Amino acid sequence: MKIAISANGKNLSDLLDKRFGRCEFFQVYDTETKEIKIIQNKGNQASGGAGIAAANQIVDENIEIIITGNLGPNAFDIIEENSIKAYTCECLPIEDILKKYDKKELKEITVCGPKHQG
Repeated sequence: MKIAISANGKNLSDLLDKRFGRCEFFQVYDTETKEIKIIQNKGNQASGGAGIAAANQIVDENIEIIITGNLGPNAFDIIEENSIKAYTCECLPIEDILKKYDKKELKEITVCGPKHQG
């Protein structure tokens, strides 16, 4: 199973970025191989529709779980339509977030956040 975490950097010690559509990277953790893959977020540089671009990228990567701050309405709809589970977390190091996920300590995102303006 692949878990994508919106991140400020490429290392496990880097923090979660609460901005799903505008985060710089997604750190993708494969629960079977225990490997981390770094993906540059295509939504980060988009002039508009960042959440849509990021959500479509997550779908294309066959991600099954997302951990982020929140999801705007468009990203939320795409994630939900593709049966991807989403969880929210505070800005902690990625390695700590993975531990919280394993312990089932993260809250599932069941409603979208506000639409981002600008």
